Amino acid sequence: MPADAPPLGRKAIASMYSVLFVCLGNICRSPLAEGIFRHEAKAAGLGRGVVADSAGTGAWHIGKPPDPRSIDIARLNGIDIAGLRARQVKADDFSRFELILAMDGSNLTDLERLRPANAKAELRRFLASDVPDPYYGGNDGFASVYRMVRDGSLALIDEIRARGGFAAG
Repeated sequence: MPADAPPLGRKAIASMYSVLFVCLGNICRSPLAEGIFRHEAKAAGLGRGVVADSAGTGAWHIGKPPDPRSIDIARLNGIDIAGLRARQVKADDFSRFELILAMDGSNLTDLERLRPANAKAELRRFLASDVPDPYYGGNDGFASVYRMVRDGSLALIDEIRARGGFAAG
């Protein structure tokens, strides 16, 4: 979470909507989703009405920046995610966020296993189909993931508006 983001206690975000994007290592898909969603929410006039973060189910990349190819495709589209750092999903994420979005079915299974019994967050897949992990591929895979995540982010913004009555501005 960036330093300028409000604290995520339930009372602190009563007028906000909070979303956590989750992939395996938190270096490709989920930081890209976090950056795209923030960018699109701000463009839609919801910048102060939503809080976004990202995390991974695995611990391999904790503290590392996003994959350079994620940084590059984001930058090509006017989004800076270079300052993000990977972290692992924590039990309290399930009470700090209203919505936790898994990038694929395997991530969702892992999150269901990690989910505490008293969890309050809605947990589901980000898109109806898996967002493919571009890690072992080339730049085309990152461009494809960018397009999928942008489309999904725009749909999520519409959903958040419908749920919370957020208006532009």
